[in-house]
Amino acid sequence: MIKQPQHKLELSGKKVVVVGFRRTGAAVAEFLARRDAVVTVTDRDCEEELAPYVERIRRLSEGSRIRLELGGHKPETFESADLIVISPGVPHTIAPVQRALSRNIPLMGEMELAGRFIEEPIVAITGTNGKTTTTELVGAMLSASGIKNFVGGNIGNPLIEYLDQKEKVRVVVAEVSSFQLDTTSTFRPKAGILLNITDDHLDRYGDMKHYAESKARLFAQQEASDIAILNARDLAAHPFLAKVKSRKMLFNLHEAGHDYPIKEGALIQSGKILLRTAGLDQELDLSATTLPGLHNRENIAGAALCTLAVGGSIQGIQGAINSFKGLPHRITHVATRDGVKFYDDSKATNVDAVKKAVETFTEPVILIMGGRDKGGFFEILKDCVDRHVKALVVLGEAADRIFGVLKDVVPVLRASNMEEAVMIAREKAKSGDIVLLSPGCASFDMFENYAKRGEAFAKAVTELER
Repeated sequence: MIKQPQHKLELSGKKVVVVGFRRTGAAVAEFLARRDAVVTVTDRDCEEELAPYVERIRRLSEGSRIRLELGGHKPETFESADLIVISPGVPHTIAPVQRALSRNIPLMGEMELAGRFIEEPIVAITGTNGKTTTTELVGAMLSASGIKNFVGGNIGNPLIEYLDQKEKVRVVVAEVSSFQLDTTSTFRPKAGILLNITDDHLDRYGDMKHYAESKARLFAQQEASDIAILNARDLAAHPFLAKVKSRKMLFNLHEAGHDYPIKEGALIQSGKILLRTAGLDQELDLSATTLPGLHNRENIAGAALCTLAVGGSIQGIQGAINSFKGLPHRITHVATRDGVKFYDDSKATNVDAVKKAVETFTEPVILIMGGRDKGGFFEILKDCVDRHVKALVVLGEAADRIFGVLKDVVPVLRASNMEEAVMIAREKAKSGDIVLLSPGCASFDMFENYAKRGEAFAKAVTELER
């Protein structure tokens, strides 16, 4: 397989500032120090809050070459740097970064840095929803096809960690967020998947146009020999489809209409997916999959096209579909109590994810929503809530806004914490109903992350028996 094009940097002796000091920042600092860069790590949080990462650096033999500036950013540190590497959770619009950029100091993210050094073909997956499931699916499909791969990126394992891994692979599979794409300039995936674009992170981007442009950067450096996989049903992707220079494949191919002369892709049908690539039709059977809903059939279709594009087999793809069990906190069945089924969809941190989760069920739903508002348009839930939801329980910082939008559509009740939300939902449910945690918001007002929120939900469901 053709190797990844290289844009390597000379790092020895260079003054590099790493902005953001958690797992990604620590991994970047280690990588740079091993290549003899002069590294400064800066973070707004103090040493006590970052203790695990501080200890990690101090245990390294290269730790003496890494200086820590914690508890705030010093402008002079940024302005004297040869290079700034920013973690995805840190906005590149912060003042010290902008001042450094005005002095023409180069800025890149961890993914861009890793991409400069990775020689193996990279498969990259982005989209508002479904990124993690699809990334794991591609990894599983490649493994089942006998292709050794590394799965990382926004999924939790920084790509930069692969570079110091002794055992190399044939394909690197990366989940990619819009924040990571914002700080790329040469990143060129051999195959890229854009699953969907729906409103999210508008608190950071301001409007859908800028958010969509960020997602489209996935394909910006691709060439004719590369592959772009997109969702024909996603109208937000249509404006830049013609600008993609690489070979295009569409899933939901039958919805592309006559505007696109694209013949390759996937037809999603009842119980099966038909793949059309290079003039060959191949069929996938979905009867054994445990992944619910149309959105997961789209995830499977995108993953299958991508896997075929980098050498996977139809047998491996089918085997992975049959055995893949899904991921935690994504419409995960927690328990059944007196005929009421409880589902954890804590990973649904935007409004479109809530819509997809609610529409997965034919049974009446008692929906639990709320958390930190990301600027989503809760109005788009009115129709599906009216059709599927019999009661809504709201909590967290966004509770008042959700109440205001949906109070005329469905009975809305307020809860002060997760335990109370689950108790209220159980009181409103009867045998045959679904209680669904699908927040549509970030977790950070009440929980460390979406996983902790899901765990709190599961614990509260367990406590119902007491």
